Amino acid sequence: MAEAFIYDAVRTPRGKGKKDGALHEVPALKLLTTTFKAIRERNNLDTSYVEDSIIGCVTQVAEQGSDIAKTAAIAAGYSNNTAGVSLNRYCGSGLEAINQASAYIMSGLTDLIVAGGVESMSRVAMGSDGFALFSDPNMVMNYNIVPQGISADLIATKYGFTRDQLDAYAVESHRRAAKAWEEGRFKRSIIPVKDINGITILDRDETVRGDSSIQKLATLKPAFEMMGAMAGFDSVAIQSYPEVETLLHPHHAGNSSGIVDGASLVLIGSKSIGKKLNMKPRAKIRSFAIVGAEPTIMLTAPAPASLKALKKAKMKVSDIDLFEVNEAFAVVPMRFMQELDVPADKVNVNGGAIAMGHPLGATGAMLIGTLVDELERTGKQTGLATLCIGGGMGIATIIERV
Repeated sequence: MAEAFIYDAVRTPRGKGKKDGALHEVPALKLLTTTFKAIRERNNLDTSYVEDSIIGCVTQVAEQGSDIAKTAAIAAGYSNNTAGVSLNRYCGSGLEAINQASAYIMSGLTDLIVAGGVESMSRVAMGSDGFALFSDPNMVMNYNIVPQGISADLIATKYGFTRDQLDAYAVESHRRAAKAWEEGRFKRSIIPVKDINGITILDRDETVRGDSSIQKLATLKPAFEMMGAMAGFDSVAIQSYPEVETLLHPHHAGNSSGIVDGASLVLIGSKSIGKKLNMKPRAKIRSFAIVGAEPTIMLTAPAPASLKALKKAKMKVSDIDLFEVNEAFAVVPMRFMQELDVPADKVNVNGGAIAMGHPLGATGAMLIGTLVDELERTGKQTGLATLCIGGGMGIATIIERV
């Protein structure tokens, strides 16, 4: 089997996903095109060799609909040889794009692909594409489907995570992200978003709050308590997990991922194409995995997905130097660390989605870029990125610095 290499990784800053966010004026196509152009220019890339673009996007309607991958390739001036496909694996979409691209390369049938994701959450509202899984009454009643926030609170209740613990984790995420920005750790990968006149609109993640504190977070109301009680979702969750007699609601806006806009792109290719185009690989894809999980609790699959990827790579948890575990809710990485006995100083060392936000379709590729940069900065060797996914799924990818 051929090997798949990461030759470059870029992302936009993440802008607050509301009308007053810096990137609200920028359509998703512009965000994604910015990363396409950056990949081409940074690598002096002859795009006639880029055979495909695989782009994750969760809410594929309006400006983000109709195969934004091929649209961006055209808009960025790529060769007509570059095809494009958009995919939706919910929050795992960006990493799924990378894994699919890697599989094409490993098969030997393709040599060079750009893969990543985009989401403009301020312009295209989450859920505006329809949510049969979460809104169809038959799905809810027959399969005990609950909103993700209820699932997060269920995990916290079942495994004994308190609000103070979750808040402490959230504060640390902001502290780490603020420090990473201060020390320029994201400098290599961040591509500023500019307007038509070339004036910078945003050049750093907009939602990082280095002064966050447990005292400040303590003033925030539980986000899912009323939903759980009035809509009956607490009862639905307890029906699947009767050992949880009363569902607690420790999650709120401050210890959950932020709604943001952003795009990311990774250049993935074979060893031979790198030599042909005089590109130096930065990392190698060691393995990847996807798993399904029980749909009520929904968000616990990063651990089994990671174990599956580790088994395929013939590695152990202790062989991984750095982990990127998407902070959909604080309990997700905390349960991951608890389940796999991973020390906190190996996980999300530069902060995560609680501080910087979670642009649904783009996040997975952003995690890979962050891993590559941090492995290079620290001289460490191996990294694993993983995300929980709606409906009960988990995805993981292992990379090795070269």
